[in-house]
Amino acid sequence: MESRNVSEDPGGQRGFICASFNQDTTSLSVGTKTGYRLFSVTAVDKLDCIHEGVECPDVYIVERLFSSSLVVVVSLSMPRRMNVYHFKKGTEICNYSYSNNILSVKLNRQRLVVCLEESIYIHNIRDMKLLKTLLNTPVNPSGLCALSVNHGNSYLAYPGSATIGEITVYDANNLSTVTLIQAHDSPLAALTFNASGSKLASASEKGTVIRVFGVPEGQRLFEFRRGMKRYVSISSLSFSADAQFLCASSNTETVHIFKLEQHSPSQDEESPTWSAYVGKMFTAASTYLPTHVSDMMHQDRAFATVRLNMFGLKNICALATIQKLPRLLVASSEGFLSIYNVDPQDGGECVLVQKHRLFESTEEQEEEKEEENQEDVPPQPASQSYAATVALPSTPPSSTTLMGYSEDGGAQRGEVIPEHEFAEGPICLDDENEFPPVGNQSN
Repeated sequence: MESRNVSEDPGGQRGFICASFNQDTTSLSVGTKTGYRLFSVTAVDKLDCIHEGVECPDVYIVERLFSSSLVVVVSLSMPRRMNVYHFKKGTEICNYSYSNNILSVKLNRQRLVVCLEESIYIHNIRDMKLLKTLLNTPVNPSGLCALSVNHGNSYLAYPGSATIGEITVYDANNLSTVTLIQAHDSPLAALTFNASGSKLASASEKGTVIRVFGVPEGQRLFEFRRGMKRYVSISSLSFSADAQFLCASSNTETVHIFKLEQHSPSQDEESPTWSAYVGKMFTAASTYLPTHVSDMMHQDRAFATVRLNMFGLKNICALATIQKLPRLLVASSEGFLSIYNVDPQDGGECVLVQKHRLFESTEEQEEEKEEENQEDVPPQPASQSYAATVALPSTPPSSTTLMGYSEDGGAQRGEVIPEHEFAEGPICLDDENEFPPVGNQSN
């Protein structure tokens, strides 16, 4: 799921900086000026804040691993350092520093990927060891990349060019390039995999056409036209869990949902309607038209849409099944999560069913501060790092860190779990049914 920095938007004045959905769209992570918040999005009528982290301010990247306690945080105050927390225990698992600012972080049950402007770092998430550094990648100022949530393949997609819409698909498990896809004429703006990693959707900086490719072969499967306006900024793409639908949001007031269905010739023959006849006529005529006109006639339009009451504000969207019904989720830089009903049969205009506020208003914050000042509560001790919590009470926290770069130009290792805990096995979150499962991977 995509994470977007929205600090320049109006919502940022109230503390909202970024937002991202987790891998199965059951949780929403929000970065704020005071830290970060994790919400459960498993119900329509209520939005539960399950954790509020204040370990570091000005969080512009926050990613949660499925519904586990592992959360990755990057702060504007230290943009080159990635912190990995066990938020239920309130401890730091580890932190890593990199040679430049971190632009995005992606994770599944097998890999953790850190994207810088001209390099990508691939870690084994079970022990946080650096496995591979992809150096001198094409300039990628937005940190655009996508990681398949299916840890059985762990496909990684990132721009293969800074001038055209070429996609490099990389196998993050076997650490090898899978294929190159010539997706668009213009540079890429958005990428996302479906849940199984068998489909990859992309959009360019023009934002008018969205394409879906098969993975690992890279063949084009679908092509959708979002609109006729030029240079629309696509802010997010997201498949439904069954890969039957794909939603796209942008800096316009419309969110589009496309249906991935193959049009077989037999269906047209079974229903010889007037519209089917006209469609055949247009298809036949398109062979005599210029290429760009012919392409437009073969591109499918949106199956369903949502009209937002805002324009020009960044947002991210996702499709989820909540309480057994298909829903569209839209988190906006205004600081709201909107939930819409989606008709999977007829599509059309989606209906808003609930709108949740992601943080308190200024008035509510001031009231809380007044209540806190009235209560005579002793100050809480400052939160300690994981290394400090495992030290003996009489021993001050050690400032010694394990330093050094890997032989392939990798990340600098900061304060980490003591090596004796790494030696026995993978990172253990100590929560029932949580990641990482040991011995569950199927080849």
